[in-house]
Amino acid sequence: MKLVDRFMEGLDAPICLTWELTYACNLACTHCLSSSGRRDPRELTTAEAKAVIDELEAMQVFYVNIGGGEPTVRKDFWELVEYATAHRVGVKFSTNGSRITPERAAWLAASDYVDVQISLDGATAAVNDAVRGIGSYATAIKAMENLHAAGMAGFKLSVVVTRQNAGQLDDFEAIAQRYGAQLRITRLRPSGRGADVWDELHPTARQQRELYDWLARRPDEVLTGDSFFHLAPFGDGLPGLNLCGAGRVVCLIDPIGDVYACPFAIHDEFLAGNVREPGGFAGVWRGSELFTELRRPQSAGACASCTFFDKCRGGCMAAKFFTGLPLDGPDPECVLGHGEAALAARDGAAAPPKPTQDHSRRTPRPRPCDESPVAGLARS
Repeated sequence: MKLVDRFMEGLDAPICLTWELTYACNLACTHCLSSSGRRDPRELTTAEAKAVIDELEAMQVFYVNIGGGEPTVRKDFWELVEYATAHRVGVKFSTNGSRITPERAAWLAASDYVDVQISLDGATAAVNDAVRGIGSYATAIKAMENLHAAGMAGFKLSVVVTRQNAGQLDDFEAIAQRYGAQLRITRLRPSGRGADVWDELHPTARQQRELYDWLARRPDEVLTGDSFFHLAPFGDGLPGLNLCGAGRVVCLIDPIGDVYACPFAIHDEFLAGNVREPGGFAGVWRGSELFTELRRPQSAGACASCTFFDKCRGGCMAAKFFTGLPLDGPDPECVLGHGEAALAARDGAAAPPKPTQDHSRRTPRPRPCDESPVAGLARS
């Protein structure tokens, strides 16, 4: 059996998982996949979070991707990072850089089990700040300066490719090299607030082709988070699994302990359970009906007759779901144009699904999330 086929059947434990520790955030990025902003008072407590880490250690999960929101605004964030690494669970966390002080950068540089990703979505302040907020470019650059000065080599510069920054890939590469970072390029999904801006932000067909060619010339230099397998029909597959790992090798734990099949599919349809339930996270991963179903052979649907199905496997589940396309249909950014045709045929149909929760500060404040994003949190 090929390794990729084994992964399609699911593993006894995820290779890695994403854990959104909080919905609180001091920014309001227009494409935020989790619609973050306000803290949810139902967040897992420190003790509950440590219990999840204990489970991950027992399951031999290699590492966890911690995000949010902005995870560093949790007052116990650094305590949880230390607890995870002490229990042999590696940590990679994504941050806007606002709390990467010189002192904290030195602490990070001294750790062998913590990696950090600085988010930047424009190689210039004008492009970045239009998406992530005024001043966010300068904040991210300062964080990278602090990490570089502390001697932390190989931290990640994480970029979501958009229509506005797709022409800046060489510039992002230069920024990463300047600070001794590794460039990580990921796909824009129509998830969270990203659903509202996807039509105007997602790369054009021409940019998709240029992106593939650019990545193909750098198979070992640039990370992609295995998020561009929908581009595989352009040629050889890019490095990675080149498959949708939702519920098979990856999943998401959200701030209140809900477990979703995919970090980009925060919707009740992809909710598998909660870590607070009897059996904890392991019980959800190994016994949920949703994950069991996802691990069964999936229908190729409308893509069954496509010569390239074995390469792209129909594309991204979340991208299809949040653009109102059937899960067994083509990816909305199918490089052969089938997604574009499917989107056109969708016009007049019911509106695409919306995320189950929205913690954006721009919206009215429905309970139970009626709190400031930094309520009760001291700077550290």
